[in-house]
Amino acid sequence: MYLQQKGRLLLTNYKCSLSLLNQIHGYLFPIYEKEEKHCIPKSQKFSSFSEINENNSFFCGKMSDLKSKFLGVYKVLKSELLNDPDFEFTDDDRQWVERMLDYNVPGGKLNRGLSVIDSYSLLKEGKELTSEEIFQTSSLGWCIEWLQAYFLVLDDIMDGSHTRRGQKCWFRLPKVGMIAANDGILLRNHIPRILKKHFRGKPYYVDLLELFNEVEFQTASGQMIDLITTHFGEKDLSKYSLPIHRRIVQYKTAYYSFYLPVACALLMAGENLDNHVNVKNILLEMGIYFQVQDDYLDCFADPEVLGKIGTDIQDFKCSWLVVKALEHCNDEQKKLLHENYGKDDPACVTKVKALYNDLKLEDVYLEYEKSTYEKLINSIDAQPTKAVQAVLKSFLAKIYKRQK
Repeated sequence: MYLQQKGRLLLTNYKCSLSLLNQIHGYLFPIYEKEEKHCIPKSQKFSSFSEINENNSFFCGKMSDLKSKFLGVYKVLKSELLNDPDFEFTDDDRQWVERMLDYNVPGGKLNRGLSVIDSYSLLKEGKELTSEEIFQTSSLGWCIEWLQAYFLVLDDIMDGSHTRRGQKCWFRLPKVGMIAANDGILLRNHIPRILKKHFRGKPYYVDLLELFNEVEFQTASGQMIDLITTHFGEKDLSKYSLPIHRRIVQYKTAYYSFYLPVACALLMAGENLDNHVNVKNILLEMGIYFQVQDDYLDCFADPEVLGKIGTDIQDFKCSWLVVKALEHCNDEQKKLLHENYGKDDPACVTKVKALYNDLKLEDVYLEYEKSTYEKLINSIDAQPTKAVQAVLKSFLAKIYKRQK
């Protein structure tokens, strides 16, 4: 009796999944249906999962249109999650989760997610990716974007932020409020659902699970350091130092933004991460350099180019600039910094920026950037394979001398 019921359930789920695939392929990458003659016609239906793997035209189109393909995979993953058989969705449930996902997951630049595909492609050394490889690298990329969304939803609540990515923070929306805390938990739980569905049969499946768990732990720990340094007790600049700044940045940003995308690509390529400790260390250094850039641009970049007005001074952020200022200033300048840093007052902000100029921190930054770039290039050139070198140089090229 149990086997008969189980068999009917599996058959029902199988038919539902095929129906879902036939529905979603029509809006996956529609641009290619018009431009490429060998693409899947809208009338074509899939009769089995294996046909998708055999039919590379499912992911046809130029690699230059990678972002369109990537966004198409998001729609697939979202549809699967909204029809997860382990939860009985009502229409209200499904509408809430879909709205929450669309609001929080795909709204950024998607650099972290796209980097998985870029890195894997470089590791393949010019070989064209199969449809399965494109889908899987995209899925891993989206897992990172889901992780990012989870962090940001909770971070905004902890910081009491008002806007994110040019729109109101999710928890600030009417009828959302602290439900956003549970939404963050949902976002985190979606990641293993995606990994289980698409990677369970892969030899590196357990490695992927461990990787995401480790990086989440490291990022949450970095957030803890940031919170207890910046928000706990009275504002005290004496707690700020270069080692503290480095720890916050390494754990809060560098692991998930720089190491995680490449680690995913390495696992897919059949590599053992234990053999690439040097690669991890280089990527962490890049992540720290990236955040130092952010700190510098927050103060010195043209807001029109940057796309926002910097608030690190008002927010009492443990910024690289304030740490370097503390290293270089005399007692009188230090007193001025203590009196004005972290105050939401334009006059105080002006005094801090004037002090930065007096200390020639822009020149200090440019010297840091030059020496850091040279060290990174030397470390990259010391890597044993050209493919790994290409991945690392690709990452560095994206951030070196950036203006926003």
